[in-house]
Amino acid sequence: MNDLHDAPGAARTSPTESPSVLTVLRSRLNSSLGGAARAWLDQALDEAAAHPGTNGPVSVWELRLAEAGRRCGPEHAEAVRVLLLHAARADAPTLARVYRQGTADERRAVLEALPHLVDGPEALPIVEDALRTNDTRLVTAAVGPYAARHLDAHNWRHAVLKCLFTGVPVDAVADLPRRARADAELARMLGAYADERRAADRPVPDDLHRVLALTGHPATPTGTDVPAEPTAPGGTDGTCGPDGKES
Repeated sequence: MNDLHDAPGAARTSPTESPSVLTVLRSRLNSSLGGAARAWLDQALDEAAAHPGTNGPVSVWELRLAEAGRRCGPEHAEAVRVLLLHAARADAPTLARVYRQGTADERRAVLEALPHLVDGPEALPIVEDALRTNDTRLVTAAVGPYAARHLDAHNWRHAVLKCLFTGVPVDAVADLPRRARADAELARMLGAYADERRAADRPVPDDLHRVLALTGHPATPTGTDVPAEPTAPGGTDGTCGPDGKES
């Protein structure tokens, strides 16, 4: 079981709604974890709440992020990390540091925590970095509700194309129907990408037709190329190593 995504509404909330979602998440962890793991989680959350700032090179709660999988099991680690970030009241600069220094799993937890912690667009560089990787788990987390609220139209369209190129299901794209509605430019880009796939004798992803239908615009050949691998926000597309970091 993935506690984070099984919690009702966990991936679709705003920071003002997140306490109830996180309460459900904590309850699910309490019912799933053994006694030793629950005791460790209680202590780690108390430490994060009491000492949210750094103490030396890193804070105590940041060290707990790295221990989450070993202490609570890999299937619960992401949910534990989201709770730790929330307990520590991590702001955008803190989240950026944790993301930059973290493993792929820790980076994904930061992305999942964004809608619970940051109201404004100041954490967008984290989303943009994730969209420059080819790590599908990071791309999936990056197109969640925070991106839906704050990515501008141009970068959001390229994020949708990134999902199509990497095979990330478009169901992962938060608020897709609303943002795609009547978007003629997105329809043009989708049509051009479909033309490119056909010209290369490659199948057109079913999800492309789904998104195209949401735009309300028919697919028409444009003669305008789009990148075979859409350029993610912030410039060139990157590659990631085994830990999910760009290389």
